[in-house]
Amino acid sequence: MSKIFNLCKKMLLSNIRSRFISTTTSVLVPTHQQIAHLILEQKTASEALQTFEWASKIPNFTHTVSTYRALIHKLCTFRQFKTVDHLLDEMPNRIGSPPNDDIFITIVRGFGRAKMTREVIKVLDLVPKFGESAATPSLKLLNAILDVLVKEDIDIAREFYRRKMMGCGVKGDDYTYGILMKGFCLTNRIADGFKLLQVMKNHDVKVNVVVYNTLIYALCKNGKVGRARSLTNEMKEFSNVTYNILISAYCNEGNLVQAMVMIEKCFSNGFVPDIIPLTKVIEILCNAGRISEAVEVLERVEKKGVNLDVVAYNTLLKGFAKAGKVRAGYGFLKQMEMKGCLPNTETYNILIAGFCESKGFDSALDLFHEMKRACVNWDSVTFETLIYGLCSSGKTRDGIKIFELMCEEKGRFLGCIGPYNSILYGLYRDNCLDEALEFLNSMKNLFPRAVDRSLRILRLCKEGGNVAGEKEEEEVNQILDKMSEEGDLLSAPVYVSLIRKFCEEGCLKRAVEVTNEMIGRGYFPVGSTFNGLIGGLCRQGKVGRSVRLVEDLKMRGGCLLDCESYGLIINGFCKQGEFQEGLMVLMEMVERGIAPDYCIWNALIMVTFEGKTRFLDHKLLQLLIQT
Repeated sequence: MSKIFNLCKKMLLSNIRSRFISTTTSVLVPTHQQIAHLILEQKTASEALQTFEWASKIPNFTHTVSTYRALIHKLCTFRQFKTVDHLLDEMPNRIGSPPNDDIFITIVRGFGRAKMTREVIKVLDLVPKFGESAATPSLKLLNAILDVLVKEDIDIAREFYRRKMMGCGVKGDDYTYGILMKGFCLTNRIADGFKLLQVMKNHDVKVNVVVYNTLIYALCKNGKVGRARSLTNEMKEFSNVTYNILISAYCNEGNLVQAMVMIEKCFSNGFVPDIIPLTKVIEILCNAGRISEAVEVLERVEKKGVNLDVVAYNTLLKGFAKAGKVRAGYGFLKQMEMKGCLPNTETYNILIAGFCESKGFDSALDLFHEMKRACVNWDSVTFETLIYGLCSSGKTRDGIKIFELMCEEKGRFLGCIGPYNSILYGLYRDNCLDEALEFLNSMKNLFPRAVDRSLRILRLCKEGGNVAGEKEEEEVNQILDKMSEEGDLLSAPVYVSLIRKFCEEGCLKRAVEVTNEMIGRGYFPVGSTFNGLIGGLCRQGKVGRSVRLVEDLKMRGGCLLDCESYGLIINGFCKQGEFQEGLMVLMEMVERGIAPDYCIWNALIMVTFEGKTRFLDHKLLQLLIQT
């Protein structure tokens, strides 16, 4: 392939050359700009030299400083500095003009890119060689050297300034001081930066907005935003960069109030924030639930003629989705299209996730299919979000259909284990455990390591041995540690098998740990799994612990208690003679619309017959009648 490319390149170059070389009386002479551009396009130093020599042979064409500069730039890129020296020596005789500042600056920057700091300073020795012996280097050249030195070592740069510039009587300009300020700020020497600022004022050098912005940025970077803000009081002129720095700094601190103040100042002074700090403000507003204010900021910026990018819109859409206003977010999708900002894959993924979260699966599926019509590519997040959303809401069969579409995508997503685990979770929720095991086995070819380890855990849990035993527990822990280290995520059936086994063996602490890890992965246990854990805690007399666990799960919004769940807790309280607590759980159960079964009533009635409560029988009967 590279040979074909080089051949085509030579043919193209030959074609270009043939346009300029002719034996006829009409000769088309290229411009110096064209030759310089052609030299810069070459891929090697030798090709650049060949092109330069070829141009020398064109009738009526003579090289100038501009073509020499292009060649020197190219040679410096490939560190051909000896060849550069020869070119400098031949320039006066060949073109009748010695190297100028632009040539010297090109060499300075070439040495800088090559990290040859000593050679950078030696370029000054070339000035008297090609000019008057007492010639003083220009400020332009000195500033170029200073700029290169600052990027390498601020101390060397400062010494150069004192000895080579001040020592020669060269007075620096605002650009000189700006370079030094950049060096101090890059190395976090802010105190030296302030001293330099005072020197500029003492020498009546105008402190321009770039110098101030450099110092303000360094202060903000070091967490001194208040000091940076007070520095603006000295400034006579501002730029949008000033406000961008401060807005971003306040956003990084989470100080939304001051960020908004700076936006207002930016607008009032005739500037508009750049899209990056603006997006940060939108993000913070959305995270605080202040969606309408975020929309207002965007609209004000658009009225100023700023075209928002897809990142800003996506940030706003995330805010709508997080606030549960995904349909309003979908309206903004259409607005951004009308304004010429095309949505990308992330845009659709945000809305699909929002609709899945709000159980708007029809809308999520519509968006999924709209992506294909709009020629927006699906990615692994698209499939994982939609499949998980469907499977976690009892729509596993719909999730499987989307999964099959994913598998048809020419193997693009075969390495993504997330959608597979989502299918396993859905089958577990639907109590299709045999089908889940069959599906897990079908994954062997794609994820052999993860499947093998998962099956080993399932086998250990099923064999009837004591998983909490020392040998078995060590084996299980080793498998789990390896899976965690190597990024193999556990599936819902594996979590469930571990929880059940630990509950059976009375190792409830481990069962709770595994349950929390399972929920952290987004897999909420169904009633049968969860009730085993509640029952185990109640049998150990830890009824209060089971209630706290239930409250925690309700806060996370995953598990809904069923009649058996409430029955286990009420029965546990009754066995401890805590009738009042049991009655409170019963009231909550009734409020949720779950009818108590006869076991629950029997437990409550028995505790009153045993005389373990101060409540009168007729009050219980009254409750029975009301229920």
